Amino acid sequence: MRNLWKYIKQYCPLYGIAMISMVISILLDAFAPQITRRIIDDVIVGGKMELLMKLLLGLLAIGLGRAVFQYTKEFIFDFAACSIGSNLRKDLFDHIQTLSVGYFDSHNTGELMARVKDDVDRIWNACGFVGMLILECFVHSCIMVFCMFRISPVLTLVPLLVMPLIVFFAVKMENGLGAVYEKISEETAQMNTTAQENLAGVRTVKAFAREGYEINKFKGHNQKFYDLNMEQARLIARYQPNISFLSKALLMAVIVAGGILVIRGNITIGQLGAFTEYANNIVWPMEMVGWLSNDFAAAVASNRKIQAIFGEKPEIQSPVNFRFENKKTKAGKTDIQKSQIQKHEIGSQENRKWEKRKSWLSDPENQIRGHIQFDHVDFSLHGTNILKEISFDLPAGKTLGIMGMTGSGKTSIINLIQRFYDVSSGEIRIDGKDIRSFPLSDLRSQISAVMQDVFLFSDSIAENIKMGRKELVSQVMVERAAFCADAHGFIQKLGNQYDTIIGERGVGLSGGQKQRISIARAIAKESPILILDDSTSALDMETEKEIEKRLEELKGSTKIIIGHRISSVRHADEILILDQGRIVERGTHRELMEQKGRYYQTYQVQYGEEEGLWQ
Repeated sequence: MRNLWKYIKQYCPLYGIAMISMVISILLDAFAPQITRRIIDDVIVGGKMELLMKLLLGLLAIGLGRAVFQYTKEFIFDFAACSIGSNLRKDLFDHIQTLSVGYFDSHNTGELMARVKDDVDRIWNACGFVGMLILECFVHSCIMVFCMFRISPVLTLVPLLVMPLIVFFAVKMENGLGAVYEKISEETAQMNTTAQENLAGVRTVKAFAREGYEINKFKGHNQKFYDLNMEQARLIARYQPNISFLSKALLMAVIVAGGILVIRGNITIGQLGAFTEYANNIVWPMEMVGWLSNDFAAAVASNRKIQAIFGEKPEIQSPVNFRFENKKTKAGKTDIQKSQIQKHEIGSQENRKWEKRKSWLSDPENQIRGHIQFDHVDFSLHGTNILKEISFDLPAGKTLGIMGMTGSGKTSIINLIQRFYDVSSGEIRIDGKDIRSFPLSDLRSQISAVMQDVFLFSDSIAENIKMGRKELVSQVMVERAAFCADAHGFIQKLGNQYDTIIGERGVGLSGGQKQRISIARAIAKESPILILDDSTSALDMETEKEIEKRLEELKGSTKIIIGHRISSVRHADEILILDQGRIVERGTHRELMEQKGRYYQTYQVQYGEEEGLWQ
């Protein structure tokens, strides 16, 4: 499991420079009371006015020196913390991207957003300003106590007796705050999820007049968040006043006890003045203990949550020792097509290996041709049987249609082909190879899918269409794909045409327009396997027929079309009818019509009055 030390250790040299600057700054701060002592004893009491200017210049030099070293210290801590936080957030996001779809089935968006944003920010803070102050408080207190001890060991007993009491209250407060921060972090995730869902689904909320219910739902989380923060405030209110009182009492005790020592002649007035400055200098670190421990406890809790995510491993993984190899060798090129990639890796390393993979994939011998086979496939998820004994053979370039009632397992077949999940038993093969032998990225890069839930990013229409292969898709290819998806017409009517920025999830576009852009995105990818999962449900019959006609012209692509309408699958080379995860009918449109089974019944419901039209 990754830990925070991995990110901190590379900045240890910088932290070392910052610590040296901190110590020099504190030493300069510790030297200032000595000048104060000489001003009192030598100038005011002793009457040596000729020393005054030198001593004042000394104070000025100390002030300038402290400014330089304080700036150096704070800049380095800030730079290191920014770098650590940035690297941690990037790696966390990269790791989340590697997790399987099953992980997101059980973890909501708001929780993950809280980890990526709020929890990383707390660690960022702990590695920077808060961590710096914690170290500075410790070093500062040690040096000040040492300086006080040199002036008067007896008088030093006063702050040493009070400091343990302050530490006691600070530790008590920290223990309570740690537990509360754990709950606050969880509730923050829940509240973020509620807000995110409502903002994303605001049209649905308004359509069902559910504003009142959703407001009350959010109020519940907000009230719990409020209660937890009040519990935190009560803990601080219980202990922080004690800490502040003891700090003020410390100064009073120093002045009283020191005055007695001056009267007795044990120390001079100047030494008492210097001692009082030192005592005052250890007050602020002790007063900040509660706040610093508060923030540090929050960072520790956040780090535990982040490490828990890093500890998650993807259920679906690429083969460990995959090699890119040719099946055949060509004259003069024996084995030169072999890649030097010993292990397929994902995440940030994926980018560094893209050129090698692209070279491998560009060779015709290595490209997927699209021959898909399901061999007695069973699939269960969370203890529920979804698919049972699914077998079919779809040759490359052919089209398979799949129909069935909602929940019959149609989309699960698509999820298995893309390896969002793995089969429980049986085997799925592409071009004769088990899909588990393909690297995930290369398998999915060869599949274009238009899913039921169309998702468009807050970007231009052109960038959304390019998404599958941004580095290769030209503007001409974008427009050609949009034409095939019957989207070119309405795009041309928009203000900025293909550069038009669409809102979150395609807000501002109709359902049919979003589906057509999604279809264009799949076509522009030019993958050998094209999957359409109920992708024309929001289109009218005329537009659907036009798109189907153009899709039929895409030769060489293996197509899987899932639909609820006969019109979307009737031209397929084979049609499967699913019911409760099993294939109950199969055949061409004509064969299924002759069987007069479920397909025929669906046809009668949809087109019974126009029977002659489709025969």
